[in-house]
Amino acid sequence: MEFEAEEMRVDNNLKVGEVMEGEEEVEVGGDKPKFVLGHGFIGQTEAREAAGIIVELVKQKKMSGRAVLLAGPPGTGKTAIALAIAQELGDKIPFCPMVGSEVFSSEVKKTEILMENFRRAIGIRVKETKEVYEGEVSEISPIETENPLGGYGKAISHVVIGLKTTKGSKQLKLDPSIYDSLMKQKVEVGDVIYIEANSGSVKRMGRSDVFASEFDLEADEFVPMPKGDVHKSKDVVQYVTLHDFDQANATPHTSGKDMLSILNQILKPKKTDITERLRNEVNKVVNSFIESGQAELLPGVLFIDEVHMLDLECFTFLHRALESNISPIVILATNRGLSKIRDSDDVGPHGIPSDLLDRLLIIPTRPYKKEEIASIVKIRSEAEGVELEASALELLSDIGSRSSLRYVVQLLTPAKLMAQINGREFVSESDIRECADLFIDAKTSADYLKSEKSQKGGTSMETE
Repeated sequence: MEFEAEEMRVDNNLKVGEVMEGEEEVEVGGDKPKFVLGHGFIGQTEAREAAGIIVELVKQKKMSGRAVLLAGPPGTGKTAIALAIAQELGDKIPFCPMVGSEVFSSEVKKTEILMENFRRAIGIRVKETKEVYEGEVSEISPIETENPLGGYGKAISHVVIGLKTTKGSKQLKLDPSIYDSLMKQKVEVGDVIYIEANSGSVKRMGRSDVFASEFDLEADEFVPMPKGDVHKSKDVVQYVTLHDFDQANATPHTSGKDMLSILNQILKPKKTDITERLRNEVNKVVNSFIESGQAELLPGVLFIDEVHMLDLECFTFLHRALESNISPIVILATNRGLSKIRDSDDVGPHGIPSDLLDRLLIIPTRPYKKEEIASIVKIRSEAEGVELEASALELLSDIGSRSSLRYVVQLLTPAKLMAQINGREFVSESDIRECADLFIDAKTSADYLKSEKSQKGGTSMETE
């Protein structure tokens, strides 16, 4: 089976604190919440501690058949909490975010998109023993030759790479395609790399720690010079998802390099349905890897925002998928209250059918208080390089408590530009007021539309 390993990365700025064992009472709103989000996350103490309990349930494998619903107004940290849960479960745990409206596509059916994202959220750690060449790069010399196609310029016939370890050194003569991989990863003399003997794939490990004393503006990662021989057997760990396996086996590999093959690759549809038969075959292969000890399953987090946008067919799929033996941690989010269930005449809480709602652990997120908005705006202004006067920060806090946190955060950059136009380095209260008059918030816009509708005798506004 051919597949490409894709490293799953999650924002390291967010971290979830574990629930401490042996405690009978949960401290809410204390100085040391058990669920601690990192830089810039303020407030939502109850929601964060509830998410900490979710993390503990997942670690104890007691979340089977259940999912989580984050319900609250817009801009109350629902996405950040979901991301933090994934981060606490592990750095290599897949986090697959999507929006409910994504399923309505003209190319692929709804349940196919949901299934694809389900499999994106299930990771596999594959451990293989491979023959590799590993060492610190001492030489990279591309050897040029006359261009066989004629014309100006030369082509690279092969590349000579020198690798050294603590035990010795070796010079390799490699295919020119490897030179392209080296250039893409910006490999240079002094870097530590390994090259797979069979596939020729190259991976840059970092900068040799011999150069650690050098002043490096990019703060590169330094790694020790490899020990042993340059040519060795090495345990290579790769992180892939079930969807990576599906795609690698569903995509036709063109053997020829003729123009017809290239055109077929360009003109083929961007999205294709992966058959259930193919997925079953992939599952069999993955199960064989797991049973032999070559692989380990890593259920990740599937985050579906605006879940009220899904219809009955999608909700039925989610209900069935939660009962599957292989299922990620499903976290749903919505900002709706009682709402009509799409493609149904029924009205349900958050626009979700009651049978699925019974399977959900619901975590409420609440609007931020004025002092919390002030703290968040202060941190965001520092991050964006916006210098606020005390009166401007106070005004933003007042506006945020009446409208929303997102609105006042979005006012920061226009206010900074307004101050620069007026020849000031600091954003003043007058700059904030001027921007607030130019850019209204969602609540003001809704009130304006309602007043216009009432003035027109109950008819909706018509766009001229």
